[in-house]
Amino acid sequence: MKLVTAEQMRSIDTRAIEGMSVPGVVLMENAGRGVFSVIEEEVGEVEDLSFVIICGKGNNGGDGFVVARFLKNAGAAVTSYLLGGKSEVKGDAKTNLDIALKAKIEVVEMKSETSISKLEEGLNSADVAVDAIFGTGFKGAAGGLPAKVIEVLNQFEGIVFSIDMPSGLDSTTGQAEGPCVVADVTATLCLPKRGLLLYPGRECAGDVYVVDIEIPSIAIEKEKVNVELIDESYVQSALPLRPRGAHKGRFGHLLVVAGSPGMTGAAALASMSALKVGCGLVTLAIPVSLNDAMEVKLTEVMTLPLPETESRTLAPGGLDAILSFLEKSDALAIGPGLSTNPGTGQLVLKLLSEVKCPTVVDADGLSCLSFDMSVIRKCKAPLVLTPHPGEASRLIGIAASEIDRERIDYAISLSKRFSSAVVLKGAPTVVTSTEGLAYVNPTGNSGMATGGSGDVLTGMIGGFLAQGLEGIDASRIAVYLHGLAGDIGAERVTEYSLVAGDIMENISLAIKECLSETLA
Repeated sequence: MKLVTAEQMRSIDTRAIEGMSVPGVVLMENAGRGVFSVIEEEVGEVEDLSFVIICGKGNNGGDGFVVARFLKNAGAAVTSYLLGGKSEVKGDAKTNLDIALKAKIEVVEMKSETSISKLEEGLNSADVAVDAIFGTGFKGAAGGLPAKVIEVLNQFEGIVFSIDMPSGLDSTTGQAEGPCVVADVTATLCLPKRGLLLYPGRECAGDVYVVDIEIPSIAIEKEKVNVELIDESYVQSALPLRPRGAHKGRFGHLLVVAGSPGMTGAAALASMSALKVGCGLVTLAIPVSLNDAMEVKLTEVMTLPLPETESRTLAPGGLDAILSFLEKSDALAIGPGLSTNPGTGQLVLKLLSEVKCPTVVDADGLSCLSFDMSVIRKCKAPLVLTPHPGEASRLIGIAASEIDRERIDYAISLSKRFSSAVVLKGAPTVVTSTEGLAYVNPTGNSGMATGGSGDVLTGMIGGFLAQGLEGIDASRIAVYLHGLAGDIGAERVTEYSLVAGDIMENISLAIKECLSETLA
């Protein structure tokens, strides 16, 4: 499903209304009906419930008047509060205000902050409130009367529904510069907006439903939206096939170059996670002095002991052995727990200058790359880079906080700059391609902000690369399943207690959940 900016949604609306002669009032009717259906799905029968609808003077308010009418027709008690005078409402919104008034729906005008007490009184006796103040086009900070109304609404103890976007939230960036409605449910219209997936917007939106307002599909296709949501149906369709008669060699051989003293856990997590996503064979390249311990720890993973530096990290002298081994490997994962020892850094840079098979670079591998950025451009292998904002900052010299705030656009920029697929980790994780396409991941939780979580993801991506998937597909599937495994784990142990091992152990259940419909 596509994710749109405010500007893209406005363009789609205009194309439908002006270019295709779809009456705006029809779209508003469809929106109100759809939001009403969402309310019914969440609260059940609305008869005998009391609703407060808070309407702005624009089209979002017009949607609210339609919802009010559907609720009244279904037997609910409804009072609408209009932020302004009735004479200030124009266009399609006025049409639906007039219909509401003729349908005997009470509309209380709120022209100044002195009228706040009327709203407070209405909310005190209401079961549900509907936020229809601002729409997709809102920018900046709510002030004056709307700000006061939002603050009052956020003290309401009943269920709060927002139409299209929580009022006060920027639909493109997910930022709130002033007061913002914190909704229990958001019924967004036509397409989900970027700001509903980006933080803090995601926390303000609650559960998100997408309401089909019947805009012609061609009006959407012509917009050429380049950002999509990763969903379960995609994962189902893109997971590698597993022929029943196949042998382990059919499912790829991944070489993992990872580990150093004190960081063997990262190497173990990455290696085992590759096996968990179906990779047939995994070999871990490890400093020779760590090999014995890893052979005991990893019974399903083969090891390749290599020369080491005085600090017992991988040394440049291991390059030929790695390149020779890669001749019989299908993919390479490099970086987890590797260290940034200067000698190890030389190995990483030389290896990436010569490797030709699909490669995922993470953690210390990215840090080593930041010492000589020209290696990325010279690399002959199809690359997947998996930075968090701090690592991305070292690659491009932009503050991590700025990258995090505009993570979709910066991830796209990274892909184009380095001609590689990019997985910008965080909340939410964004996967981007060299063609400028971005995919936003909806799965995952705060418990995944734990050491080793990224190592699990690296192994998963590497495992899918070894099975023959393109970098962008391997990354999209891995990111979704990684987050889903974290969600399954958090349900069992809570977000407080979730560790990377829990994520790895639940990869199998995440895959099973995605395949459940296919297997049924």
